[in-house]
Amino acid sequence: MQVLAGKLVSFTMCIGLIIILVLPFVSSSQAHVKSIGSHTNNKGNNHKVSHKLMFEITLHGFLLWASMGFLMPVGILAIRMSNREECGRRLKILFYVHAVSQILSVLLASAGAVMSIKNFNNSFNNHHQRLGVALYGIIWLQALTGVLRPWRGSKGRSAWFFAHWLLGTAVSILGVINIYTGLGAYHEKTSRSIKLWTIVLTAEISLIVFIYLFQDKWLYIQSKE
Repeated sequence: MQVLAGKLVSFTMCIGLIIILVLPFVSSSQAHVKSIGSHTNNKGNNHKVSHKLMFEITLHGFLLWASMGFLMPVGILAIRMSNREECGRRLKILFYVHAVSQILSVLLASAGAVMSIKNFNNSFNNHHQRLGVALYGIIWLQALTGVLRPWRGSKGRSAWFFAHWLLGTAVSILGVINIYTGLGAYHEKTSRSIKLWTIVLTAEISLIVFIYLFQDKWLYIQSKE
């Protein structure tokens, strides 16, 4: 009963967020037209707008990094660690770490998408914006499959597991790629160097991949002691 209630709450939260995300589309097109006009016709205010836009771009990038570059990998590592965990208490903790990190990841990605819709000129003429739209749809589809998780041993569990794993893998890979393309778009927009951030991101992703691959080896090493 508690599991069902949790699923209903999660599903309701998803529906509510979808409604919130749809609302900005109503006024976003007119806002973009006005903002374009103000950028081209009023050069005196361009410097002030640039500072505001710079903050919004930076915040957008941070939200998407926290979502795709941190919380999503943490959730994947947690659920992978639970595959061979025999202690019921640790298994429950790892599952909740996975669930909470994925929910927070979806919420932060949603916040970043709302910022993009409301504040940026989304002409979809670059890889970052196009990939972001596809990624956002896959994120919500992945969240929905997580909410509708069937019981262990029930019919369709294997198909659900494969679909959930496939979507999660796609989100992880596309998310990391989109962070890199976002850094490139940031450099083109601001002409600021992204070398340091690229190195830091690459080091972080490399560490996560190393931990992911080392988990099976660590279990093998422990079994030989």
